[in-house]
Parts: sequence; C-alpha cells; structure tokens
Amino acid sequence: MLVKKSVDEFVEVLASNAPVPGGGGAAALVGAIGMALGSMVGNLTVGKEKYKDVEAEVIEILNEAKKLQAQLLDLVEEDAKVFGKVAEVYKMPKGTEEEKRKRNEAMQKALKEACGVPLKIMELSFDAIKLHRRLAEIGSRLAISDVGVGILCLKAALLSGRMNVLINLNSITDEEFVKNTNDYMEKICAEALSIADETYDKVERTLKKK
Repeated sequence: MLVKKSVDEFVEVLASNAPVPGGGGAAALVGAIGMALGSMVGNLTVGKEKYKDVEAEVIEILNEAKKLQAQLLDLVEEDAKVFGKVAEVYKMPKGTEEEKRKRNEAMQKALKEACGVPLKIMELSFDAIKLHRRLAEIGSRLAISDVGVGILCLKAALLSGRMNVLINLNSITDEEFVKNTNDYMEKICAEALSIADETYDKVERTLKKK
C-alpha cells in the first residue's frame, strides 16, 4: 500500500517513472496533511481553560477531521487503482475496427471512473476547509499559523484535484457528462477557494497584529 510507505519511499516512487502514485495520489496526501494540521490545532485547544467554552465544538470538529483525514488517505490508494484501469485499457489490442471500438468503449468508461477520485478529493478538501474556517475563529491562538498552513495544503489539494478531473475530461466524448462534471467541479472550486482565501487572510491579519 502506498500510504504504508515511509515518507522517503513515497517521495522516491513519486519522482520515478512509475505510473503511480501520480498527481491524484499526491493531491489526496496533501489534503490529508492539511486536515491533520487542523486536527493538531484542535488538539492543542482541547483541555485549555481559556477555550473551555468552545471545547465541545472543537471535539466535534476533531471527530469530523479524523474521518476526513482517513478518507483522503484512502483516496491515495483509490487513485492508483482507477489509473491502473486506464493503463490496462491502453494495452488492449487495436488492430481491427472491432478491437478499436471495444478499446474506445473501455477507455471512455475508465476515464469517467477516473474523474470520480479527484472529484472526491475536491469534495473532502472543501469539507476540511470549512472546518479550518471555524478553527481560525475558536482554535488556540498559539497554533493559528497552522490553520493557515493547513488551508494552503487543502487549497493545493483542491486545485490539484481539479487538474486531474480536467485532464480526464479532455479525452471523454460524452458531452453531457463533461458539462455536468465541469459545472459541478467549478461550483465546488469557487465556493471552497472563497472560504480558503478568506480564512488564510484572517490568519495572516491575526498574526500581523502580534
């Protein structure tokens, strides 16, 4: 499993000519790291007298964050699986017209499936960004910079997911699928980026006041 590798091993195979992990797996991992930073802020907040009034809410955030982090790590593996299916289609014979037809049908199916993982990365990153927005308001001021770093990681994961959707859409011939997927993706992106940028700016303003 890719997520069971050491950091050194993961980065080494990412840098190699191996088909996986690729941009999708990297995006999911960065998203998990971003959510982990938010969890760290939450854990540094819980148990502190100064934040006792928001402790229950922070614990709820931590529970949700743990789920998101696990789901994003799962997508590192899932991205490798769906890319593997695309790679298998490239090996299909294409000598006759019938073989070409079957190969094209299989490729279209595999590409549509491959869009699902980066879209999920975007959705989970959006959910994580919303948790960071709240942590910027109620989390420990001593760790506020980590909210900012977490937001940047999640923004990178979000946009990286978008890149992976786009490259798959470019080869899909189903115009309705392409339009619906693109519209949905751009809606997520616009809303998530607005919150991410707003939260990052808030963190930066807070830090500059010190």
